[in-house]
Amino acid sequence: MDKIRAPAVFSQRKRQKGIHTPNLTCSYEIKFNEFVIFIIQRKMGRTRRIFLMELARRKGFRVESELSDSVTHIVAENNSYPEVMDWLRGQGVDDSSRFELLDISWFTACMEAGRPVDSEVKYRLMEIIEEGESSRAKEVLNDERYKSFKQFTSVFGVGVKTSEKWYRMGLRTLEEVKADKTLKLSKMQKAGFLYYEDLVSCVSKAEADAVSLIVRNTVCTFLPDALVTITGGFRRGKKTGHDIDFLITNPGPREDDELLHKVVGLWKKQGLLLYCDIIESTFLKEQIPSRKVDAMDNFQKCFAILKLCQPRVDNSSYNTSKNIDMAEVKDWKAIRVDLIIAPFEQYAYALLGWTGSRQFGRDLRRYATHEKKMILDNHALYDRKKRIFLKAGSEEEIFAHLGLDYVEPWERNA
Repeated sequence: MDKIRAPAVFSQRKRQKGIHTPNLTCSYEIKFNEFVIFIIQRKMGRTRRIFLMELARRKGFRVESELSDSVTHIVAENNSYPEVMDWLRGQGVDDSSRFELLDISWFTACMEAGRPVDSEVKYRLMEIIEEGESSRAKEVLNDERYKSFKQFTSVFGVGVKTSEKWYRMGLRTLEEVKADKTLKLSKMQKAGFLYYEDLVSCVSKAEADAVSLIVRNTVCTFLPDALVTITGGFRRGKKTGHDIDFLITNPGPREDDELLHKVVGLWKKQGLLLYCDIIESTFLKEQIPSRKVDAMDNFQKCFAILKLCQPRVDNSSYNTSKNIDMAEVKDWKAIRVDLIIAPFEQYAYALLGWTGSRQFGRDLRRYATHEKKMILDNHALYDRKKRIFLKAGSEEEIFAHLGLDYVEPWERNA
Protein backbone atom coordinates (compact mmCIF):
# COMPACT_ATOMS: atom_id res chain seq x y z
CA MET A 1 0.00 0.00 0.00
CA ASP A 2 1.11 3.58 -0.67
CA LYS A 3 1.74 5.96 2.17
CA ILE A 4 1.13 9.68 2.15
CA ARG A 5 2.35 12.41 4.43
CA ALA A 6 -0.18 14.93 5.70
CA PRO A 7 0.41 18.03 3.51
CA ALA A 8 0.86 21.56 4.79
CA VAL A 9 -2.57 23.15 4.88
CA PHE A 10 -1.90 26.70 6.01
CA SER A 11 0.04 29.56 4.55
CA GLN A 12 2.93 31.24 6.36
CA ARG A 13 0.65 34.27 7.01
CA LYS A 14 -1.78 32.11 9.02
CA ARG A 15 1.03 30.46 10.96
CA GLN A 16 2.22 33.90 12.03
CA LYS A 17 -1.19 34.56 13.57
CA GLY A 18 -0.67 31.63 15.87
CA ILE A 19 -3.14 29.24 14.21
CA HIS A 20 -2.38 25.62 14.98
CA THR A 21 -1.19 23.52 12.04
CA PRO A 22 -1.52 19.76 11.76
CA ASN A 23 1.35 17.43 12.50
CA LEU A 24 3.19 17.31 9.16
CA THR A 25 5.28 14.25 9.98
CA CYS A 26 2.53 11.64 10.45
CA SER A 27 1.86 9.25 7.57
CA TYR A 28 -1.14 7.11 6.67
CA GLU A 29 -1.57 3.99 4.60
CA ILE A 30 -3.67 4.57 1.48
CA LYS A 31 -6.05 1.68 0.82
CA PHE A 32 -8.25 3.25 -1.86
CA ASN A 33 -6.06 4.85 -4.53
CA GLU A 34 -8.91 5.53 -6.96
CA PHE A 35 -10.59 7.90 -4.49
CA VAL A 36 -9.10 11.35 -3.92
CA ILE A 37 -11.34 13.36 -1.61
CA PHE A 38 -11.53 17.11 -1.07
CA ILE A 39 -13.76 18.51 1.71
CA ILE A 40 -15.19 22.00 1.23
CA GLN A 41 -14.75 24.10 4.37
CA ARG A 42 -17.66 26.46 3.54
CA LYS A 43 -20.39 26.29 6.27
CA MET A 44 -18.41 23.56 8.04
CA GLY A 45 -15.70 25.36 9.89
CA ARG A 46 -11.96 24.78 9.97
CA THR A 47 -11.82 22.59 13.11
CA ARG A 48 -14.46 20.15 11.93
CA ARG A 49 -12.88 19.95 8.46
CA ILE A 50 -9.48 19.06 9.92
CA PHE A 51 -11.10 16.43 12.15
CA LEU A 52 -12.90 14.82 9.17
CA MET A 53 -9.80 14.92 6.98
CA GLU A 54 -7.72 13.17 9.63
CA LEU A 55 -10.49 10.64 10.22
CA ALA A 56 -10.66 9.75 6.54
CA ARG A 57 -6.88 9.42 6.30
CA ARG A 58 -6.83 7.04 9.25
CA LYS A 59 -9.44 4.96 7.44
CA GLY A 60 -7.18 4.63 4.40
CA PHE A 61 -8.62 7.35 2.15
CA ARG A 62 -6.54 9.85 0.26
CA VAL A 63 -7.63 13.36 1.22
CA GLU A 64 -6.28 16.54 -0.36
CA SER A 65 -6.06 19.80 1.56
CA GLU A 66 -6.30 21.87 -1.60
CA LEU A 67 -8.45 21.47 -4.69
CA SER A 68 -6.36 20.04 -7.51
CA ASP A 69 -6.67 18.06 -10.76
CA SER A 70 -6.12 14.82 -8.84
CA VAL A 71 -9.33 15.25 -6.80
CA THR A 72 -12.13 12.85 -7.77
CA HIS A 73 -14.71 13.37 -5.00
CA ILE A 74 -15.80 16.69 -3.49
CA VAL A 75 -17.72 16.59 -0.21
CA ALA A 76 -19.88 19.46 1.08
CA GLU A 77 -21.95 19.98 4.23
CA ASN A 78 -24.99 22.24 4.60
CA ASN A 79 -24.54 23.48 1.03
CA SER A 80 -27.12 23.30 -1.74
CA TYR A 81 -26.14 22.25 -5.25
CA PRO A 82 -26.14 25.86 -6.57
CA GLU A 83 -23.98 26.94 -3.64
CA VAL A 84 -21.43 24.21 -4.40
CA MET A 85 -21.39 25.22 -8.07
CA ASP A 86 -20.88 28.87 -7.18
CA TRP A 87 -18.00 27.90 -4.91
CA LEU A 88 -16.37 25.85 -7.67
CA ARG A 89 -16.69 28.72 -10.14
CA GLY A 90 -15.02 30.93 -7.55
CA GLN A 91 -12.11 28.47 -7.60
CA GLY A 92 -11.84 28.82 -11.39
CA VAL A 93 -13.51 25.45 -12.11
CA ASP A 94 -15.72 25.68 -15.22
CA ASP A 95 -16.23 21.96 -15.76
CA SER A 96 -17.49 20.23 -12.61
CA SER A 97 -18.39 17.01 -14.40
CA ARG A 98 -14.97 15.55 -13.65
CA PHE A 99 -15.83 15.52 -9.94
CA GLU A 100 -18.27 13.47 -7.93
CA LEU A 101 -20.17 16.11 -5.93
CA LEU A 102 -21.27 14.47 -2.69
CA ASP A 103 -23.10 15.33 0.51
CA ILE A 104 -21.51 14.74 3.92
CA SER A 105 -23.91 11.80 4.42
CA TRP A 106 -21.93 9.83 1.80
CA PHE A 107 -18.70 10.65 3.62
CA THR A 108 -20.20 9.57 6.95
CA ALA A 109 -21.38 6.30 5.42
CA CYS A 110 -17.86 5.64 4.11
CA MET A 111 -16.34 6.27 7.53
CA GLU A 112 -18.90 3.96 9.13
CA ALA A 113 -18.23 1.17 6.62
CA GLY A 114 -14.48 1.72 6.60
CA ARG A 115 -14.51 1.67 2.80
CA PRO A 116 -16.04 3.59 -0.15
CA VAL A 117 -19.79 3.09 -0.52
CA ASP A 118 -22.05 3.47 -3.54
CA SER A 119 -22.55 7.19 -4.05
CA GLU A 120 -25.69 6.62 -6.10
CA VAL A 121 -27.34 4.94 -3.13
CA LYS A 122 -26.03 7.13 -0.35
CA TYR A 123 -26.29 10.55 -1.98
CA ARG A 124 -29.91 11.61 -2.70
CA LEU A 125 -29.94 15.32 -1.72
CA MET A 126 -27.98 16.37 -4.83
CA GLU A 127 -30.15 14.14 -7.04
CA ILE A 128 -33.30 15.95 -5.93
CA ILE A 129 -31.88 19.46 -6.24
CA GLU A 130 -30.19 18.91 -9.60
CA GLU A 131 -32.77 16.80 -11.41
CA GLY A 132 -36.00 17.76 -9.65
CA GLU A 133 -37.86 15.86 -6.95
CA SER A 134 -37.82 12.11 -7.20
CA SER A 135 -40.67 10.54 -5.21
CA ARG A 136 -38.55 7.50 -4.38
CA ALA A 137 -35.60 9.62 -3.28
CA LYS A 138 -37.91 11.85 -1.25
CA GLU A 139 -39.38 8.78 0.43
CA VAL A 140 -35.89 7.51 1.32
CA LEU A 141 -34.89 10.91 2.69
CA ASN A 142 -38.02 11.35 4.77
CA ASP A 143 -37.75 7.86 6.23
CA GLU A 144 -34.08 8.33 7.13
CA ARG A 145 -34.72 11.80 8.51
CA TYR A 146 -37.63 10.60 10.63
CA LYS A 147 -35.58 7.77 12.14
CA SER A 148 -32.68 10.09 12.94
CA PHE A 149 -34.89 12.80 14.42
CA LYS A 150 -36.70 10.23 16.55
CA GLN A 151 -33.37 9.11 18.00
CA PHE A 152 -32.01 12.63 18.52
CA THR A 153 -35.11 14.08 20.19
CA SER A 154 -35.25 11.14 22.59
CA VAL A 155 -32.26 12.73 24.34
CA PHE A 156 -33.12 15.14 27.17
CA GLY A 157 -32.26 18.65 25.99
CA VAL A 158 -32.35 17.92 22.25
CA GLY A 159 -35.11 19.52 20.21
CA VAL A 160 -36.00 19.78 16.54
CA LYS A 161 -33.51 22.57 15.77
CA THR A 162 -30.57 20.64 17.20
CA SER A 163 -31.76 17.48 15.42
CA GLU A 164 -31.88 19.36 12.14
CA LYS A 165 -28.35 20.69 12.71
CA TRP A 166 -26.96 17.24 13.49
CA TYR A 167 -28.74 15.71 10.51
CA ARG A 168 -27.34 18.35 8.16
CA MET A 169 -23.88 17.57 9.56
CA GLY A 170 -24.31 14.02 8.29
CA LEU A 171 -24.99 12.44 11.67
CA ARG A 172 -27.65 9.74 11.66
CA THR A 173 -27.42 7.87 14.98
CA LEU A 174 -26.74 8.64 18.62
CA GLU A 175 -23.52 6.63 18.38
CA GLU A 176 -22.30 9.00 15.65
CA VAL A 177 -23.24 12.02 17.76
CA LYS A 178 -21.32 10.70 20.76
CA ALA A 179 -18.31 9.88 18.57
CA ASP A 180 -18.12 13.37 17.03
CA LYS A 181 -15.63 15.20 19.25
CA THR A 182 -16.28 18.54 17.52
CA LEU A 183 -19.80 18.84 18.88
CA LYS A 184 -20.33 21.12 21.87
CA LEU A 185 -23.16 19.71 23.94
CA SER A 186 -25.11 21.83 26.39
CA LYS A 187 -25.19 20.96 30.09
CA MET A 188 -28.70 19.57 29.61
CA GLN A 189 -27.68 17.45 26.62
CA LYS A 190 -24.68 16.05 28.48
CA ALA A 191 -27.03 14.94 31.26
CA GLY A 192 -29.37 13.55 28.63
CA PHE A 193 -26.66 11.26 27.28
CA LEU A 194 -25.24 10.40 30.70
CA TYR A 195 -28.60 9.14 32.03
CA TYR A 196 -30.08 8.21 28.67
CA GLU A 197 -31.22 4.66 29.45
CA ASP A 198 -33.08 5.74 32.58
CA LEU A 199 -34.66 8.82 31.03
CA VAL A 200 -36.05 7.05 27.95
CA SER A 201 -37.64 4.35 30.07
CA CYS A 202 -41.14 4.90 31.42
CA VAL A 203 -41.72 6.23 34.93
CA SER A 204 -44.19 4.01 36.78
CA LYS A 205 -46.98 5.20 39.07
CA ALA A 206 -45.10 3.69 42.02
CA GLU A 207 -41.98 5.67 41.09
CA ALA A 208 -44.06 8.83 40.71
CA ASP A 209 -45.53 8.30 44.18
CA ALA A 210 -42.05 7.81 45.66
CA VAL A 211 -40.78 11.01 44.04
CA SER A 212 -43.93 12.85 45.21
CA LEU A 213 -43.08 11.96 48.79
CA ILE A 214 -39.54 13.33 48.38
CA VAL A 215 -40.77 16.57 46.78
CA ARG A 216 -43.51 17.21 49.35
CA ASN A 217 -41.25 16.53 52.33
CA THR A 218 -38.52 18.78 50.97
CA VAL A 219 -40.81 21.67 50.04
CA CYS A 220 -42.65 21.54 53.38
CA THR A 221 -39.32 21.65 55.20
CA PHE A 222 -39.00 25.27 54.05
CA LEU A 223 -42.68 26.18 53.55
CA PRO A 224 -44.92 24.07 55.85
CA ASP A 225 -48.23 25.39 54.43
CA ALA A 226 -47.29 24.86 50.78
CA LEU A 227 -49.55 22.91 48.42
CA VAL A 228 -47.66 20.43 46.24
CA THR A 229 -49.75 18.88 43.48
CA ILE A 230 -48.67 16.32 40.91
CA THR A 231 -49.87 17.38 37.46
CA GLY A 232 -49.49 16.13 33.90
CA GLY A 233 -50.38 12.61 32.88
CA PHE A 234 -50.26 11.18 36.40
CA ARG A 235 -52.99 13.59 37.55
CA ARG A 236 -55.00 12.49 34.52
CA GLY A 237 -54.88 8.93 35.81
CA LYS A 238 -52.12 7.56 33.61
CA LYS A 239 -50.07 4.66 34.97
CA THR A 240 -46.81 5.63 33.27
CA GLY A 241 -45.06 8.74 32.01
CA HIS A 242 -41.64 10.06 31.01
CA ASP A 243 -41.34 12.80 33.64
CA ILE A 244 -43.19 14.07 36.71
CA ASP A 245 -44.54 17.63 37.00
CA PHE A 246 -45.28 19.29 40.34
CA LEU A 247 -47.15 22.55 40.87
CA ILE A 248 -46.26 24.36 44.09
CA THR A 249 -48.10 27.25 45.72
CA ASN A 250 -48.50 28.79 49.16
CA PRO A 251 -52.06 29.65 50.29
CA GLY A 252 -50.75 31.80 53.12
CA PRO A 253 -49.58 35.41 52.92
CA ARG A 254 -45.91 34.46 52.89
CA GLU A 255 -44.10 33.64 49.63
CA ASP A 256 -40.50 32.52 49.28
CA ASP A 257 -38.77 33.50 46.04
CA GLU A 258 -35.79 31.37 47.04
CA LEU A 259 -37.81 28.18 47.64
CA LEU A 260 -36.61 26.31 44.54
CA HIS A 261 -33.01 27.24 45.26
CA LYS A 262 -33.36 25.94 48.82
CA VAL A 263 -34.99 22.71 47.60
CA VAL A 264 -32.30 21.88 45.05
CA GLY A 265 -29.62 22.88 47.55
CA LEU A 266 -30.92 20.32 50.03
CA TRP A 267 -31.17 17.64 47.34
CA LYS A 268 -27.59 18.36 46.38
CA LYS A 269 -26.45 17.87 49.98
CA GLN A 270 -28.44 14.62 50.17
CA GLY A 271 -26.82 13.33 46.97
CA LEU A 272 -30.19 13.15 45.19
CA LEU A 273 -29.64 15.87 42.59
CA LEU A 274 -28.16 14.73 39.28
CA TYR A 275 -29.03 17.82 37.23
CA CYS A 276 -31.01 21.04 37.61
CA ASP A 277 -31.77 24.20 35.70
CA ILE A 278 -33.79 26.92 37.41
CA ILE A 279 -35.68 29.36 35.19
CA GLU A 280 -36.58 32.53 37.06
CA SER A 281 -40.05 34.02 36.77
CA THR A 282 -40.62 36.39 33.85
CA PHE A 283 -44.16 37.24 34.94
CA LEU A 284 -45.41 40.75 34.24
CA LYS A 285 -49.05 41.50 34.96
CA GLU A 286 -49.18 43.86 31.98
CA GLN A 287 -48.38 40.94 29.62
CA ILE A 288 -51.26 38.69 30.67
CA PRO A 289 -53.23 37.05 29.38
CA SER A 290 -51.22 35.96 26.36
CA ARG A 291 -53.01 36.00 23.03
CA LYS A 292 -50.98 33.02 21.81
CA VAL A 293 -53.04 29.83 22.00
CA ASP A 294 -50.11 27.62 23.04
CA ALA A 295 -48.11 30.25 24.91
CA MET A 296 -45.67 29.02 27.54
CA ASP A 297 -46.28 30.50 30.97
CA ASN A 298 -43.95 32.75 32.91
CA PHE A 299 -43.75 30.95 36.25
CA GLN A 300 -40.51 30.18 38.05
CA LYS A 301 -39.52 26.61 37.15
CA CYS A 302 -36.91 24.02 37.90
CA PHE A 303 -36.08 21.27 35.42
CA ALA A 304 -34.27 18.57 37.38
CA ILE A 305 -33.10 14.98 37.33
CA LEU A 306 -33.37 13.19 40.66
CA LYS A 307 -31.74 10.01 41.85
CA LEU A 308 -34.52 7.70 43.05
CA CYS A 309 -33.06 4.93 45.18
CA GLN A 310 -34.61 1.53 44.51
CA PRO A 311 -34.16 -1.75 46.42
CA ARG A 312 -31.91 -4.30 44.78
CA VAL A 313 -33.42 -7.53 43.54
CA ASP A 314 -32.18 -10.27 45.87
CA ASN A 315 -31.84 -13.35 43.70
CA SER A 316 -28.77 -15.23 44.90
CA SER A 317 -29.03 -18.10 42.43
CA TYR A 318 -29.35 -15.71 39.48
CA ASN A 319 -26.46 -13.53 40.65
CA THR A 320 -24.25 -16.56 41.21
CA SER A 321 -25.03 -18.11 37.84
CA LYS A 322 -24.39 -14.82 36.06
CA ASN A 323 -21.32 -14.03 38.17
CA ILE A 324 -22.61 -10.54 39.01
CA ASP A 325 -20.87 -8.45 41.65
CA MET A 326 -23.66 -6.97 43.78
CA ALA A 327 -21.48 -3.95 44.56
CA GLU A 328 -21.71 -3.02 40.90
CA VAL A 329 -25.47 -3.42 40.62
CA LYS A 330 -27.13 -0.02 40.11
CA ASP A 331 -29.69 0.51 42.87
CA TRP A 332 -31.12 3.84 41.70
CA LYS A 333 -32.86 5.37 38.72
CA ALA A 334 -32.59 8.84 37.20
CA ILE A 335 -36.03 10.49 37.05
CA ARG A 336 -37.00 13.69 35.25
CA VAL A 337 -38.79 16.11 37.60
CA ASP A 338 -40.24 19.56 36.83
CA LEU A 339 -41.16 21.97 39.64
CA ILE A 340 -43.38 25.00 38.93
CA ILE A 341 -44.03 27.82 41.42
CA ALA A 342 -47.36 29.63 41.01
CA PRO A 343 -48.78 32.50 43.09
CA PHE A 344 -51.89 31.34 44.95
CA GLU A 345 -54.25 33.68 43.05
CA GLN A 346 -53.10 32.07 39.76
CA TYR A 347 -52.96 28.52 41.10
CA ALA A 348 -56.26 27.29 39.57
CA TYR A 349 -55.27 28.48 36.09
CA ALA A 350 -51.77 27.01 36.45
CA LEU A 351 -53.24 23.68 37.61
CA LEU A 352 -55.59 23.56 34.62
CA GLY A 353 -52.79 24.32 32.18
CA TRP A 354 -50.19 21.96 33.63
CA THR A 355 -52.64 19.09 34.02
CA GLY A 356 -53.20 18.93 30.26
CA SER A 357 -53.47 17.11 28.03
CA ARG A 358 -51.83 19.46 25.55
CA GLN A 359 -54.59 18.99 23.01
CA PHE A 360 -57.28 19.49 25.67
CA GLY A 361 -55.64 22.78 26.64
CA ARG A 362 -55.46 23.93 23.03
CA ASP A 363 -59.13 23.16 22.46
CA LEU A 364 -60.15 24.91 25.69
CA ARG A 365 -58.19 28.05 24.77
CA ARG A 366 -59.64 28.09 21.27
CA TYR A 367 -63.12 27.71 22.69
CA ALA A 368 -62.53 30.60 25.09
CA THR A 369 -61.22 32.80 22.26
CA HIS A 370 -63.73 32.04 19.51
CA GLU A 371 -66.90 31.17 21.41
CA LYS A 372 -66.70 33.26 24.59
CA LYS A 373 -64.55 36.21 23.42
CA MET A 374 -62.17 35.54 26.31
CA ILE A 375 -58.44 34.95 26.55
CA LEU A 376 -57.27 32.00 28.64
CA ASP A 377 -53.72 31.07 29.61
CA ASN A 378 -51.94 29.49 32.58
CA HIS A 379 -52.10 32.75 34.53
CA ALA A 380 -55.59 34.17 34.05
CA LEU A 381 -58.89 34.41 32.16
CA TYR A 382 -59.70 37.76 30.59
CA ASP A 383 -63.17 38.78 29.42
CA ARG A 384 -62.66 41.02 26.39
CA LYS A 385 -66.27 42.23 26.39
CA LYS A 386 -66.27 43.31 30.03
CA ARG A 387 -62.55 44.13 29.98
CA ILE A 388 -61.94 42.41 33.31
CA PHE A 389 -59.94 39.49 34.68
CA LEU A 390 -62.11 36.71 36.08
CA LYS A 391 -60.93 35.34 39.41
CA ALA A 392 -61.04 31.61 40.09
CA GLY A 393 -60.17 29.68 43.22
CA SER A 394 -60.59 26.29 41.56
CA GLU A 395 -60.74 24.60 38.18
CA GLU A 396 -64.50 24.23 38.60
CA GLU A 397 -64.85 28.02 38.71
CA ILE A 398 -62.86 28.37 35.47
CA PHE A 399 -65.20 25.96 33.68
CA ALA A 400 -68.17 27.89 35.10
CA HIS A 401 -66.76 31.17 33.73
CA LEU A 402 -66.60 29.50 30.32
CA GLY A 403 -70.12 28.14 30.60
CA LEU A 404 -68.92 24.54 30.48
CA ASP A 405 -69.61 21.50 32.62
CA TYR A 406 -66.59 20.54 34.72
CA VAL A 407 -64.36 17.91 33.13
CA GLU A 408 -62.51 15.62 35.54
CA PRO A 409 -58.72 15.33 35.02
CA TRP A 410 -58.93 11.68 33.94
CA GLU A 411 -61.38 12.70 31.19
CA ARG A 412 -58.91 15.15 29.62
CA ASN A 413 -56.69 12.60 27.87
CA ALA A 414 -57.45 13.97 24.42
